[in-house]
Amino acid sequence: MNYSHRRQTGIFGLTGAALFWARPALAEEAATAINTGDTAWVLTASALVLMMTLPGLALFYGGLVRAKNILNVLMQCFLSAGIVGVLWVLVGYSLAFGTGGAFIGDLSKVGLAGVTLDSVSANFATPPRNIPEYVFVMFQAMFAIITPALILGAIAERMKFSVWVAFISLWLLVVYCPIAHMVWASEGWIFKASAIDFAGGLVVHMSSGMSAIVAALILGKRQGFGKDPMPPHNLPLCLIGAGLLWAGWFGFNSGSALSASPLAALAFLNTSTAASMAVVAWALIEWVHRGKPTALGGATAAVAGLVAITPACGNVSPLGAIAIGAGVAVVSYAACTFLKPALGYDDSLDVFGVHGLGGMWGALASGLFAVTLGSGVESNAQQFMIQLKSVAFVTVFSIVATTILLMLLKAVFGSLRVTEEEEYDGLDISQHSENAYSLGGGGSIAEPMRASIASSAPMPLLAKPGHTA
Repeated sequence: MNYSHRRQTGIFGLTGAALFWARPALAEEAATAINTGDTAWVLTASALVLMMTLPGLALFYGGLVRAKNILNVLMQCFLSAGIVGVLWVLVGYSLAFGTGGAFIGDLSKVGLAGVTLDSVSANFATPPRNIPEYVFVMFQAMFAIITPALILGAIAERMKFSVWVAFISLWLLVVYCPIAHMVWASEGWIFKASAIDFAGGLVVHMSSGMSAIVAALILGKRQGFGKDPMPPHNLPLCLIGAGLLWAGWFGFNSGSALSASPLAALAFLNTSTAASMAVVAWALIEWVHRGKPTALGGATAAVAGLVAITPACGNVSPLGAIAIGAGVAVVSYAACTFLKPALGYDDSLDVFGVHGLGGMWGALASGLFAVTLGSGVESNAQQFMIQLKSVAFVTVFSIVATTILLMLLKAVFGSLRVTEEEEYDGLDISQHSENAYSLGGGGSIAEPMRASIASSAPMPLLAKPGHTA
């Protein structure tokens, strides 16, 4: 979402440059009147980004875990939307986009103070500012909602739900808001350094991916990891979720133009092109390496391609998008297939390999293939070095801040993960007293009823819920 990158360069053609320069208003022109077309598009894009979390990510992750944990995953996604949605209005938006310093915003917009029906200017780095600030608040809230939800894929099937609630609440304020401010707010040092992050490669994917690997390592492996089979319980759900993510990603990336403009069109085209290339490249790699392409690989590849193009979608040509999609297929496939087994960490749903390393590749590739460079940047080589410094900072900041946060939560809660018995039973039952797939042919049975059933008169029509593997 960084619109200061205007210098034309690159070996992948001038298609993206022409579209970029054809947008209706230059970065220097601050629109003062509300543009209803732009407003309608960003409102629609906001809904599409919410769809990425609910139900897109929920189904994608839910299909990948074991049957006894799917409701826990869905509930974690819903609580992300609930908790972050409230915190964003109360304080998150102010910390990210309030007037502040180089690292974090101030409290000038707490509770959306000063935001009215007439306000159009947010502390966002550059125009267009021709949409109501309320719309901008909502659009940014959708980004804030999905980012911590991405982390749950690394700690799935073993974190206490109470810890999860506390973790995402604090992580939003301690990790996400400062990075968003540094990258996207006009005072942020990463923005002032002319780094490219059009729609959140650094802010969303690298922050969540690096935090995810920390959480997975601190939490420890699932019981039976590496010994017992833990296949996805429902691949059709996974692919449906991936498809919804792909569709919603148009709002994520193209909506980041904050206008119904040629720039939005370029981001739209690049988004799907990179995802398509990643799917094709991943399938070819699997075909060579495993002998057969898999549905799970296709779904993972699509998400990886979408992750990688996110920071670059407004600054590269469609040919650059193809290169980025092919590159992330190699990077993420290697991470999920070779790096993870070699190091032995239990990143349950490969958040680090797809979002952490995929987002890193996308951020670096933004400099390599950009046809529009940052303000004052003279070459792709110089842009690449700026991207490298930004990647290094976000990596270290996310890892250190998340480590401290989890250590504090461990001191408060005593343990970050459920007991062995609760993990064996499944988090649906142990954390929510529900069963996604009841043996009785109709709803779920609450866990607290077990004791009353055991101590009361026989109830032949009420069956005790079974455990699924």
